[in-house]
Amino acid sequence: MTAPGPAGPRVLAITTNDGVVQARQLVRALAQECRLSLVEQTKLVTAASELARNTLIYGGGGTMTADLVQERGRRGIRLVFADQGPGIPDLDLALTDGWTSGTGMGLGLSGSKRLVDDFLLDTVPGEGTTVTVTKWAR
Repeated sequence: MTAPGPAGPRVLAITTNDGVVQARQLVRALAQECRLSLVEQTKLVTAASELARNTLIYGGGGTMTADLVQERGRRGIRLVFADQGPGIPDLDLALTDGWTSGTGMGLGLSGSKRLVDDFLLDTVPGEGTTVTVTKWAR
């Protein structure tokens, strides 16, 4: 079972580019609070930035829920990006390195997956997408 952080989860709306910036700032602050190394902080902030941008652009906006978590004696940060957008019709293709819908660099999902320790993607075409990522302190 995962215990929530002392302050509890923080929910941030991602409905504009400002929301993407705020998501990065919150994740950076939590990464520092969790005492991730500078390299691990950068990886997590990069993944969060990509996922927040995907939430805005492809999901039409949504939320990021961020929390400090503890599990089996280790500390980490869990981020959940959720939208009510069109979903991802071809998940295998979307997770292919270098694949882009035409507007991005092709880093989004596959790159984010490589930058975190745990990655879970749930999508239903026509209903939305939820991506949950966790980065553990070393």
